[in-house]
Parts: sequence; structure tokens; C-alpha cells
Amino acid sequence: MKLRLLIIVVASLAVAGCGSFNDVTTSVRDKIAGREAPRVRSFAANQRATYDAVRTSATKMGYRFVRGGAAQGEFEAISGVGPGETHGSARQISMEVTLQPNLDGSATEVAIRLIEIIEADSSNRAGQATKTSLRDTPQYDTFFRHVGETLGVPPQEGDARP
Repeated sequence: MKLRLLIIVVASLAVAGCGSFNDVTTSVRDKIAGREAPRVRSFAANQRATYDAVRTSATKMGYRFVRGGAAQGEFEAISGVGPGETHGSARQISMEVTLQPNLDGSATEVAIRLIEIIEADSSNRAGQATKTSLRDTPQYDTFFRHVGETLGVPPQEGDARP
């Protein structure tokens, strides 16, 4: 009888603990997703012209085209490999851009994520790198400025979502 009561109490505690564990997991997941959210701006131009401006802007900033196209609404590029902060480490930045027309079709929304790739010891452990979304870098503003200059239109106000 005591064993059965003990099993019921343990099972009740386990079920009650799962709910709070899920809340913590959801909270952590939301924080990570917010940190990795892309920067978004709209430009008063069609998707093809905006894609061409994105590609030109990335090239001006020193990025090399990897994949994508105007029809897919995607553009990926990568920077050159540079030295990291410690001896023997390497650093590179990946650019992921998505383009899509806004709701009324009068502009194209451009969403960009910059991801820092760091390989801590490239001489001994090649291919083992960590990736981290860049949050506070002027590269986002520089990119949007170049896109606007190439298109001849500034980003539309009110679309400066982080």
C-alpha cells in the first residue's frame, strides 16, 4: 500500500515538473530565436531589381556569391577567411538574405542574417567551427544603405525591425 502511494506521488511530481520544464524550454527557445532574427527593410522596387541590388551590395562589401536567385527570393554569400582573435584561429562571415514582395506588392522586403563562423584551431581541427548570429554590427546598416543607393531609393521608414 505504501509503495503504491509512493509511486502515485512520484508520478504526480514528475507530471507536474514536465509542465514547468516545457515553460523553461520554450522561454530559452524564444530568447534564442529572438537573437537570431533577421534584420528587415522594405525597398520600393520589384523583387528582381532588389535582388540585383542585394548581389551588387554584397560584392561591394567583400562577400562572394554562394547560391540563390531572384526567382527563389534567396541570396547567400560568404566573406573571405581571415585570422581570428587567437593564434591559429580563422574567422569568416556568412550572409543569408531572403526577398519577398510586401502584402500589396508595391515593395520588396529584404531580410538579412549575418553569421560569424569561427574555427578555433584550424591547424589541428580543420572543419570544426562554431556559428553565431551577429547582432550588433554596423554591417547591417551598411548593407541596407548600399542596397538603397544601388536602387536609388532609401529603405521605407517604419520597417527597421531588428
